Amino acid sequence: MGKRLFVGVDLDGLADGVRSVQERFAGADGLRLTDPEQAHVTLKFLGDTDADRVDELVAALEGAVDESGVAPFEARIGGLGVFPSLDYISVVWVGVREGHGDAELTALHEAIEDRTVAMGFDPEDHEFTPHATVARLDHAGGKERVQRVVREADPDVGALRVEEVRLTESVLRADGPEYSTLAAVSLD
Repeated sequence: MGKRLFVGVDLDGLADGVRSVQERFAGADGLRLTDPEQAHVTLKFLGDTDADRVDELVAALEGAVDESGVAPFEARIGGLGVFPSLDYISVVWVGVREGHGDAELTALHEAIEDRTVAMGFDPEDHEFTPHATVARLDHAGGKERVQRVVREADPDVGALRVEEVRLTESVLRADGPEYSTLAAVSLD
């Protein structure tokens, strides 16, 4: 059995900020909130991966981080968005402020994408938008409330010092995914 893996940046220390964003959606029918303690920006979703490829992946991540030229940086997390669109919402997210970490995260994503696709992982099928998922809309009951908050609110979640990317395993449980870090690759 393989491991369900992704590469990401954890929003360490920003759980309260994420929680306060989620509270704006209180009462939205059909909205399932993510665990604020597990909030993260996914740089690359790898999916089901053979456990014996983890070492090879860590080496690829080290190479990608070097190649990206990205040194430790500060990212400002804030603003709201949805995927795929406001008319059909499946995911609600907080973003990365333009000019405050978005370029660095995109450079990391592109370098990691190149290395992992070369290893046979599926390429991304959409443009990379650095974000952290805060909720998922299971049905359209609360859609209007979600649309209104996303249109009107521009919350600030906080600043994050990004010093590493993490290879994380996601185990799907009945009450939501449980994440564990398999390896951390530092940016310096």
